[in-house]
Amino acid sequence: MSMALLLLVLLIRRGALVCRLQGKAQPPEFTKAGDFVTGGIFTFRTGYRDIVPTFQTLPDRPTCQNINLREFQFAQTMIFAIEEINQNPAILPNHTMGYKIYNSCGMSNIIRSALDLVNGQEEIIDERNCTNADNAQAVIGHSASAPTVGFARILGRFQIPVLSHFATCACLSNREVFPSFFRTIPSDLYQSRALAKLVKHFRWTWVGAISNKNEYGINGIAAFMKAAQEEGVCIEYYRAFEQTGPLHELAKVVESVKYSTSKVIVAFMSHREVDVLVTELFKQNITGLQWVGSDAWITEDALTSSEGNSLLVGSLGFTVSKAQIPGLEEHMRRLRPSQFPDSQFVRDLWEDTFDCVLNDTANTQRKPCDGFGSVQTVESYFTTVSELRFTNNVYKSVYAVSHALHNLVTCEEGRGPFSNGSCADAGHIQPWQVLHYLQNINFTTNQGERVTFDQNGDSPARYELVNIQLVTSRTLHVATVGIFDSNLPRERQFTLNDMKIVWGGGSHTVPVSVCSESCPPGKHKALQKRKHICCYDCVPCAEGEISNITDSMDCFKCPIDYWPNARRDVCILKEIEFLSYAELMGIVLTCICLIGAMVTTAIASVFFHFRETPIVRANNSELSFLLLFSLTLCFLCSLTFIGRPTQWSCMLRHTAFGITFVLCISCVLGKTLVVLMAFRATLPASNVMKWFGPAQQRLSVLCLTFIQVVICILWLTINPPFPYKNMNYYKEKIILECALGSPVGFWAVLGYIGFLAMLCFVLAFLARKLPDNFNEAKFITFSMLIFWAVWIAFIPAYVSSPGKFTVAVEIFAIISSSYGLLICIFIPKCYVILLRPEQNTKSHIMVRTKDIQY
Repeated sequence: MSMALLLLVLLIRRGALVCRLQGKAQPPEFTKAGDFVTGGIFTFRTGYRDIVPTFQTLPDRPTCQNINLREFQFAQTMIFAIEEINQNPAILPNHTMGYKIYNSCGMSNIIRSALDLVNGQEEIIDERNCTNADNAQAVIGHSASAPTVGFARILGRFQIPVLSHFATCACLSNREVFPSFFRTIPSDLYQSRALAKLVKHFRWTWVGAISNKNEYGINGIAAFMKAAQEEGVCIEYYRAFEQTGPLHELAKVVESVKYSTSKVIVAFMSHREVDVLVTELFKQNITGLQWVGSDAWITEDALTSSEGNSLLVGSLGFTVSKAQIPGLEEHMRRLRPSQFPDSQFVRDLWEDTFDCVLNDTANTQRKPCDGFGSVQTVESYFTTVSELRFTNNVYKSVYAVSHALHNLVTCEEGRGPFSNGSCADAGHIQPWQVLHYLQNINFTTNQGERVTFDQNGDSPARYELVNIQLVTSRTLHVATVGIFDSNLPRERQFTLNDMKIVWGGGSHTVPVSVCSESCPPGKHKALQKRKHICCYDCVPCAEGEISNITDSMDCFKCPIDYWPNARRDVCILKEIEFLSYAELMGIVLTCICLIGAMVTTAIASVFFHFRETPIVRANNSELSFLLLFSLTLCFLCSLTFIGRPTQWSCMLRHTAFGITFVLCISCVLGKTLVVLMAFRATLPASNVMKWFGPAQQRLSVLCLTFIQVVICILWLTINPPFPYKNMNYYKEKIILECALGSPVGFWAVLGYIGFLAMLCFVLAFLARKLPDNFNEAKFITFSMLIFWAVWIAFIPAYVSSPGKFTVAVEIFAIISSSYGLLICIFIPKCYVILLRPEQNTKSHIMVRTKDIQY
């Protein structure tokens, strides 16, 4: 047992002396020696056939199939940039940059390539020089987020910088997990927010969301859904799938799209998934959709050949700004297989481009070629550099590494960034030193574009909004229709040119994608139970409330002097109601008052003209004239009730009415007493007339009126009437009226009038059977009956009448009772005076008196 343990310890110690290579990656596609090596990982072929591992032997590498010219263009741009830097004496003087560029497809192969760039390919390295392996100072790649996440996490542990030109997953901004990751493309966090703003801008509040079933898609669409929720956009459904995943996942996505009510789809996935999805949708004739895409596919030319590419016409999405790289096209067109004799991909590309074969021994029907042809006249994607977007990011990434290395090698000792002002040893550069300089670069490219990184390794976010437009039946064009720049103030970040946009299906009208139609002003949203907040009913605003914006969540009350219009979207000043001289009712009442005053004046004129006649003298002419004067005032005081109430008019109307009416009733009461006294004075031994002569009559009228004056003075002194805006009866109107001030004062005035009227009525009733030609008691009785009928009806009408009708009722009561007195008391006398003058004689009156006496 002891011998076995000793042998085990020796084996462990022997194994610990060397670093052993556990596996090999395929050789790099392009290599060039240099003082500083920059690695590159790209995928020149897509659509690989993966091998199912048996876990008994090492699995074979996946077989890559379809050529991806865009990835090849990325690699050539990296080579072009390094050659350009090597020829520039201002960058890395006396040093050269080299490269090792891998063509890797499949996750496992990409990880192997990254490890190869870090460790080299030596089988065994002695532990004394294990750290001196042939490693790269930085790695550029990959285009996809998922594999970048895989190897950036590993390389970050060794502080080896990784720069991606296309990996946009927001997860890569996590410095704790990816401490050495940088990118020259904005994070999906910004893109997701920009997409949410785009969807909100077009009022698409009801959308579907589809993504890759990987970190890029899941994180990107999660960031979008969070931003969309903040913008008030609802997600009807969310589905995720992979091109290489099971078919039932794709079937679920298609079913969700088919039976959804939303017309907008936000697709956060690669062009491969988009190709598969739109092909299936095209087969099932699911059209009329508005696509909103991420930068991973919105500018992808490969989708032109998709069977369902017509469904993508009108798609909108954000992508990085396009740029021009002088000299790149010439570099692409100088491509020859002889430049890269070890590259199988260049040979395959050359044969595919010229439809020939470079190897004469190959069994093929193609014509042979020597590899010295010219691509100057060949139109291909990799030679087209008119609209460089992501290719420019590769160019900037290479220059970022070169500036970091330049700053490192040109550091002045004593002024360096490390301890005690030290600089890095250019002969033994450590990865963390390159990482430090890379974090702090800040330069401007020859094209005037500023390159810098924030604390998370992200670049400033600036996007172009692009629109896929149909040029011919098989040709799609990507048109720039807007800009999003996160560096600008929030209100200016997003600019748009609506005139250039072609919408989903080739339509020229903005599609509508809402769960519920917008609530117009005058209504507010009422959320439906157990549904998204974008699904609601439009409920009219309650009485007295408005909403003046579309899709208002609540209505608000109008100010107290305002009321909603018919649509309940604007508060308008309430209609002010009062009895006006300009309206029909005011004109009619004014005319009746003036007619009454004129008739009264005319009767007074008649009485004055015939003042010496027996019928005028027999009916106490002095009281008659005073009564006519008071009746004129009664008619005229009614006019104070018409017009806009003011402080003075309110005090005048009630007191003038109360005093003039008491004066009028006092005169009638005096005339009634005169009749009774005169009749009793004709009886034997009666001397009552000496107690009720003219002086006593005037005094009685004065005293009775004075009492009313005192009541009115007390009313005006204690709590007078005042103008008042009555908003209680009508909600939509303001009734301008005179508040009583003290109701006691008002009813005291009316009560006193009623008391005198009742006394007058009783006395007149007692004198109703006296001689017709001698007295007017019967007519006074009728006038008092009219008075009481009017004023008894006035009380309930006054209390129940709304607004200006209250004032009209009061005026009507005054006019009616005044006309009753005028007609009953004076019209019969005028009839006799003017039409029956033969009865206006003393003998006629005396005869009737004697007849009555005997």
